[in-house]
Amino acid sequence: MTLISSANSVETKGLTTQFDIIVVGSGAAGLYAALCLPTHYHVGLITKDTLKTGASDWAQGGIAAAIAPEDSPIFHQEDTLKAGAGLCDESAVQFLVNHAPSAIQSLVDMGVAFDRKGQQLAMTLEAAHSHPRVLHAADTTGRAIISTLTEKVIQRPNIEIIAQAIALQLWIEPEPKRCQGLSVLYQGQIYWLQASAVILATGGGGQVYAQTTNPAVSTGDGVALAWRAGAMVRDLEFFQFHPTALTKPGAPHFLISEAVRGEGAHLVDAQGKRFAFDYHPAGELAPRDVVSRAIFHYLQSQKADPPQTNVYLDLRPIEPERIRHRFPNIIRVCQKWGIDVFHEPIPVAPAAHYWMGGVKVNLNNATSIEGLYAIGETASTGVHGANRLASNSLLECLVFAGQLSKLKVTAPVPITKTTEFMINNESQWEQEIPEVREIRQALPQLMWQSAGISRRQTVLEAALSQVSLWQKQMKAFSLSQPILNLLPGQSVKFEGANGQTYLRTCSETLNLLDIAYLILNSALFRTESRGGHYRQDYPQPSQQWEKHTLVCDRRWWKDEIH
Repeated sequence: MTLISSANSVETKGLTTQFDIIVVGSGAAGLYAALCLPTHYHVGLITKDTLKTGASDWAQGGIAAAIAPEDSPIFHQEDTLKAGAGLCDESAVQFLVNHAPSAIQSLVDMGVAFDRKGQQLAMTLEAAHSHPRVLHAADTTGRAIISTLTEKVIQRPNIEIIAQAIALQLWIEPEPKRCQGLSVLYQGQIYWLQASAVILATGGGGQVYAQTTNPAVSTGDGVALAWRAGAMVRDLEFFQFHPTALTKPGAPHFLISEAVRGEGAHLVDAQGKRFAFDYHPAGELAPRDVVSRAIFHYLQSQKADPPQTNVYLDLRPIEPERIRHRFPNIIRVCQKWGIDVFHEPIPVAPAAHYWMGGVKVNLNNATSIEGLYAIGETASTGVHGANRLASNSLLECLVFAGQLSKLKVTAPVPITKTTEFMINNESQWEQEIPEVREIRQALPQLMWQSAGISRRQTVLEAALSQVSLWQKQMKAFSLSQPILNLLPGQSVKFEGANGQTYLRTCSETLNLLDIAYLILNSALFRTESRGGHYRQDYPQPSQQWEKHTLVCDRRWWKDEIH
């Protein structure tokens, strides 16, 4: 990296560089966290693109809460523990289900327009729930929640939104180990932002897989940033593959909500057979991992030529008026791709959907590094175990974000000296970026084939070898240096017009490689099958593996369930 030193003052283009608290991410977790923080704190909300680009906005099914008279938080807890396949932390689950009613009331008070049945909130049944307890706003629940939260955030004078900014590196003071801020790529420069606390709410990492329901921004940034900074991460082998994503050439892997099967849709093969009952007595309403594997293995067992790439979700058993009322968005999207759900089944196949693992946190969202917090899909709270129960993810975002109302921080020590550098080697970046893009394109396919729905040792090892090679290549590029090796207080400006685009691509690729490395190693480490982790060579769960997988730096070990 060729650096030309400039002045000791940084031109920030109006960007504030000191906050009390910085929240990274603007999905349900990030927005609600920003709103829950005490209003006397100056909060910086960093969003990778514009607001409303995260996975929460895509959430269709709903949000679970035991608020019906015939339901109980105890039943909700039992269902969550059962879905989690022995790896849920019971105290975290208890905390989640007991705080669910007040979280829902908070949303209702804010003006989220959930569907109603008369005066009561309407609730539907979803897979692996023992009672109807999933609240919804038609089939765009996530959007309804995000829209409301976004409006509230914009109205808050203490929250400053920093849009189209990329978090690159956490600022960790070594003695004592403490997070003091982070570096961001913003409008053609890299700045250090200082804060007493940083909250990572960057969502999941579905883009590490070729088939995913996640939006393009879901590149595992929070987990990669925290791991590189030395924070403890947990259970990264557990990735949930949603069984029913739209599978049509040219179409995005649009998620066809679990609620569709809850309302009575049938999962069928090309001949109309409900094959899922061959794999589990609950058929299409079995837990997600079971249904995904049923589809995967069923397609593998067929001798069709060419091989079948999908099965079908048939909505015709549901009364048409019910479909129109409950799933208007699914009707619209399917129509766009030439599918009439009233007269033909929807072609579907599994896709990577939700990452159960993440940055290890306690009930107050604190990580193993002082001043660093994680929330939502970025965090591992212990509530999801080996397999998340449907519609618990939005709930987790809200319940745990609520804890941040108690967060107390002291003002950080301001940076006394800042140095600005000019980077003038974009010609070298021009040469490196095609290789970076090649890696970015090849990695998701490799991960889908090696660490997807069905895994085995030899394939995982070969993939890990390739990922390690790509990591080595990437770290040698001059493009990677300002992302990985900039010191606090050093601001960087680019001479060329393409620096921002190149560095964003490079940053996301570095993050995806790091989370691929973590998933592959964790999948190799766990020699059993459980929840979202299935090993062909170890197809059964093992009692000695009823433990969390903990990772710090490059060390893996087992930890007891609490």
